[in-house]
Parts: sequence; structure tokens; C-alpha cells
Amino acid sequence: MAALFPFEVNTPYRLFFSEQVEAIVLTLADGEAAVYANHAHFTAPVVPCILKIKGRDGIWKTAFCAEGILEVKSHNTILISDSAEWPEEIDYERAKTAKTRAEEILAGGGTLKFETDTAAAALLRANMRIRAWEEGKK
Repeated sequence: MAALFPFEVNTPYRLFFSEQVEAIVLTLADGEAAVYANHAHFTAPVVPCILKIKGRDGIWKTAFCAEGILEVKSHNTILISDSAEWPEEIDYERAKTAKTRAEEILAGGGTLKFETDTAAAALLRANMRIRAWEEGKK
């Protein structure tokens, strides 16, 4: 049996996940990262991504994760995220609408840098929500 470690995902609204896991995979600001038991300690920013969690049963679960911070320590690993959703919690139509709206703003060029930065971030979140929803349907 693979070594397990405690992993917790907290959002401002709820404790999203808290269990012993075998591995997690997510996207940090500088690229994708996998964490296993006894991983080196680090703290890093997380970008909107698909969070994959390999449970003690060896089965991978998929969720959407927004911006946040990941802290890996020897006694626990904690992800503090703006939001996290299981595929069945995602409003697919709302995500598609957000994607369309963001694409329209970006195509129009926006009049302020703030508008285009906000639209780019919204587009990334919408794309990740859509992808998580689709992966949950497999």
C-alpha cells in the first residue's frame, strides 16, 4: 500500500475536502505539480486548475479549484482556495456563459487593462470549470 498523507482543501465558504490521500496533482503559478507523502516542504500560489486527488482507495477524484495557496509540510498539506467544486456542483451553463462573455471582452480589446486582465482570469476559470464538469461525466 502506498504511503498516505493528510490533505485538506479550505474555501471561504466550507471545508471542501479533508482526508488521507495518496497523491494530489494541481497547477501552480509556475506549472503542474504532484505531491506525494514525504514531499519536500514548500508554499506556492495555485492558479485556477483541475485538482486531482488520489484517495486511499487508489481512485482519482477530479474537482475545479480556483486561485489559492498550497502549503506542503511533513504533517499535512493544505490548499486554501477562493473556491472549489466537484464536477456535479458545477453549473455548466453558467460556466459557458462566463466563457462567452470573457471571450467577447477579450476580442473587443477592452478599453482598460483592468478589463482585459479580469476577462482573461474569468476565461481561465470558466475553461477549468467546463473541463472539470466534462471530466466528471466520463
